[in-house]
Amino acid sequence: METVDLLVIGGGINGAGIAQCAAAAGYSVMLLEKETIAAQTSANSSKLIHGGLRYLESGQLPLVRKSLADRKALLKLAPSLVYPIPFYIPVYDNSRRSPWAIRAGLSLYAMLSDFDKLGQFKSVPAVHWSKIKGLKLSGLKAVYQYWDAQTDDKLLTQAVIRNARTLGADVLEHAHCTHIEHKQSHCVVRYQYAGTEQVIEAQAVVNAAGPWVNQVLESVFPPVTSLPIEWVQGSHLLLDIPANDGIIYLESCFDKRVIFVMPWKGRTLIGTTETTLSSLSGKPLVTAEEIEYLLGIYSHYFTCFGDLASLKERVVDSYCGVRVLPKLTGSAFDRPRDTVQQNQPSHPNLLSLYGGKLTTYRTTASEVCEWLEGTIGKRQSLADFEQLFLD
Repeated sequence: METVDLLVIGGGINGAGIAQCAAAAGYSVMLLEKETIAAQTSANSSKLIHGGLRYLESGQLPLVRKSLADRKALLKLAPSLVYPIPFYIPVYDNSRRSPWAIRAGLSLYAMLSDFDKLGQFKSVPAVHWSKIKGLKLSGLKAVYQYWDAQTDDKLLTQAVIRNARTLGADVLEHAHCTHIEHKQSHCVVRYQYAGTEQVIEAQAVVNAAGPWVNQVLESVFPPVTSLPIEWVQGSHLLLDIPANDGIIYLESCFDKRVIFVMPWKGRTLIGTTETTLSSLSGKPLVTAEEIEYLLGIYSHYFTCFGDLASLKERVVDSYCGVRVLPKLTGSAFDRPRDTVQQNQPSHPNLLSLYGGKLTTYRTTASEVCEWLEGTIGKRQSLADFEQLFLD
């Protein structure tokens, strides 16, 4: 029977980062992905590497600080994949967030970045507001500009996987985990690959299956308790409208949420929504209500591009990803976005990940590798994870 130190289930950004970090630390690693690398949530995000300015409102300061540190690391380690981009926040006379509140939030954002050069922000003079092509100027009181970063989420995940492979990780696509037997000091895992059942013994297993995390746990013996979750769909629309040179951070005219209007391959990308799903079967699809919501906000601020009907004709593509959030009361907008790690005493060699952000995958990977070292011991390191460049 083949044996490995670590078996990772899930080929999204978290699974990819864990495989990379563990392989760099000298562990033998196998990763199983039931479809293809970055086929789901990690290819359908808002394409941002950012601290999460809006998380300040819900008091998630540690998450913002961690995200800003990871943003800084990725700008250094993946300069061809992650690049700075200006963000603009227009404030109107009827906005829920006043100019002073925005300025206070940006000041805290800069402080949490340890006053990184991208932490700088400024008030844009009124004479320059018209440079944001198409933005409604009526009732506009202030515009603030700050910095974050953009990426191609799928290409970033694939680059992490390539690096993990160069470090010795064995990555299998179209490999479906069917059974995990947790024994006293290791796990025996069965999976379908190339039309046959395979068996592997792993000293430790990390369940990084994203929205399918609890489905994986259903295959564990002895049975293990899973956390109650909700699936929250985030949808985006690509419009055949020339892009602005930066990202516009807009307050929804329907509720207290915010959305982004982003340049993407010369066109305009808008998103995201937060739609709770009752089940997760088949490929997620953008709903008619989500289209109305996103285009309604866009038409409210960019009136020159016509009404809802004419904007619908400009939609050239759409996509949606599914996020995992803890099952709590209140709106999805206000819920924690940090990664939750579940490791139960009855199953000490099995770790499951719930939620998380594209931006913080490196921190998640490092934390999981600390757990791995404490669970099965240290190995002879092959490379410094903090210095691994991506291309």
